Amino acid sequence: MAVTRCEIRRGAYFDSIVLMQLQRSLASLAGVVDAGVVMGTPANLDLLAASGLTPDDLGQIGPDDLVIVVRAETEAAARDALGQVNPLLTRRRATTDETYRPRSLATAVKSLPDAQWVLISVPGRYAADVARQALALGRHVFLYSDNVALEDEVALKQAARTAGRLVMGPDCGTAIVNGVGLGFANRVRRGAIGLVGASGTGLQAVTAHIHTLGSGVSHALGTGGRDLKSEVGAVTAHQALNLLARDPDTQVIVLVSKPPAPDVASRLLQAAQAAGKPVVVHFLGYPPPARRLGNLHFALNLSDAAALAVERLMTDDSRLIFPTDNHQSSVINHYVRGLFSGGTLAYEALLGLQTTLYPLYSNAPIRPDQRLPDVWHSQAHTILDLGEDEFTVGRLHPMLDNDLRLRRLRQEAADPEVGLILLDVVLGEGAHPDPAADLAPAIAKAKAARDLEVVAIVVGTDADPQDVGRQVEALTQAGVTVFRTTTDAVDYISQRLAAPAIESYFSPVPLAVLHHPLAAVNVGLESFYNSLVAQGAAALHVEWRPPAGGNEKLAALLKRLKTKDR
Repeated sequence: MAVTRCEIRRGAYFDSIVLMQLQRSLASLAGVVDAGVVMGTPANLDLLAASGLTPDDLGQIGPDDLVIVVRAETEAAARDALGQVNPLLTRRRATTDETYRPRSLATAVKSLPDAQWVLISVPGRYAADVARQALALGRHVFLYSDNVALEDEVALKQAARTAGRLVMGPDCGTAIVNGVGLGFANRVRRGAIGLVGASGTGLQAVTAHIHTLGSGVSHALGTGGRDLKSEVGAVTAHQALNLLARDPDTQVIVLVSKPPAPDVASRLLQAAQAAGKPVVVHFLGYPPPARRLGNLHFALNLSDAAALAVERLMTDDSRLIFPTDNHQSSVINHYVRGLFSGGTLAYEALLGLQTTLYPLYSNAPIRPDQRLPDVWHSQAHTILDLGEDEFTVGRLHPMLDNDLRLRRLRQEAADPEVGLILLDVVLGEGAHPDPAADLAPAIAKAKAARDLEVVAIVVGTDADPQDVGRQVEALTQAGVTVFRTTTDAVDYISQRLAAPAIESYFSPVPLAVLHHPLAAVNVGLESFYNSLVAQGAAALHVEWRPPAGGNEKLAALLKRLKTKDR
């Protein structure tokens, strides 16, 4: 019958690579059936129990205690295996790099002053404090650690934004800076495509496919999976986008994210519109509004994002859709109000405009948060389907009668917060015999009263009884900008939106972070340090241990004393 024995080493911290190697070495010894080597967190203890490696004498265990368990064929084999722990650790140290390893981050930064980056992969409960130290020392942070409290992430990123520093993470698995991969990055050729990703494996998939397609990557900047949550506000994504927009070596930008918060996605895409470069977007779970809106190109999947980015390098991306000469050159600084007779056209406009308009409301919303509280009064940006039941009780459908739309047009035009009114004009059999005859005079009167733009989507043919050419001419004479498709109208409106400069909200990160040879201090997983060295980057590995040997009460006391001394 197998015998299970364990050894507990209080406050003996080792990173997960060391634990894995020690566990494998113990499991390979003669007479050993299985082995487990973990730090004593509750989750790790649960894993030991699930593997049948929990001995009766485990006792009280803390998260910074090293737990070594072996199950062997005999008592002697179990005892001999535990006796091999120190020799195995010693042997490992003898075969690893024996260069200087400082014991504190401050000492490491003094020893390697060119290091602009600190890589952090320590347990989550300690990671925020290490990141704060790195920011206080004026360094950028690649924060691989997970299980960092959301409030710590928000505080770290706000501090970094003020200081013009980047915090990539927490839970940031991948980045490429000036040709050097951080974390789990693939080795790809250099090129002119820059990436911003709130998805580590997403960044890997896109960068690897760009390489496969024969192109290359300038930089790939990770943000951490929670960056595009409302609470965080895409601080790192905005900073990274701004960096790549200013980077002369980046010609095309790719944005990749797991499902973003709608409000955050809208603001980030507004910033992307102002980047001055083609931006390929793939937000998982976010319905693409169109294949293209201005400089924004929406991908269907990760490989499509790579292919679109490579394609943009080969294509003149300066095209703007302005079909008539009477368009205004100024940007739209106020709200957009859409008054539609066609429900599907209203839905298509809402789908496209929600990309860059926030908040956006409708009586026929796509998402619950877009529900207009009072259909008789618009608020913020609003798209109305005037053919919905609440508007047609006791009156003709707006395809037949423009009365309700004319009333609503006057109402919206009188609102000083409205900058643009969007209409559809649908022709054909059974429809209003001459809609422009009603709409054009009312539009001309509204435009004469104040600075207001009106855009119309005209759906019809030259064979229709209303004659599409005559309808377009009448509307154009009234000062309407006319489009024949919803996509083109949405594209036009999206390009005209006033997007505040990113710098007004975010202290620009100096471009030097992308162009100086990468040098870094590594705190945590030794494999990340080894990877940096293998890529030719200057690096130092900190011999990190939990403060106060993992004694949380003592660590808190020491922290209070240190703060008091300051």
